[in-house]
Amino acid sequence: MPGRVPAQLRQPVLRHPPTRTEGTDRDRGSVTVEAALALCSLVAFLALAVGSIAAAGASVRCIDAARELARLAARGEPERGHALAAQLAPPGARVSVTHEGELVVAEVSAAALHPLPLQIRGRAVAALEPGPVAP
Repeated sequence: MPGRVPAQLRQPVLRHPPTRTEGTDRDRGSVTVEAALALCSLVAFLALAVGSIAAAGASVRCIDAARELARLAARGEPERGHALAAQLAPPGARVSVTHEGELVVAEVSAAALHPLPLQIRGRAVAALEPGPVAP
């Protein structure tokens, strides 16, 4: 047929995007609000993640301090145990030792996250070691 252009040579029909005045005024600023909300969510998530990691680290330190305190107190060295527990525990931790029959119970507690009223505790129990045997 004369006047017909083959399909390979035809140009695609381009549609122009709407101009700025064609109904986009009500969407103005929505990207800024969405970005602000996403940024706030990201900051809150990161704060929660860092707080959780710090609390887990403090928990391990409390447990280690309680274990060493119980072990040394069971051997008859409670002063040395308190000194070592104070070094191992998080800053501001409370350390206590009690005797329950043949057992020594050591407890170490500290504040988890200072603005929040959360406490982390470590508890360890050790059996009293017998005294020295006379020759």
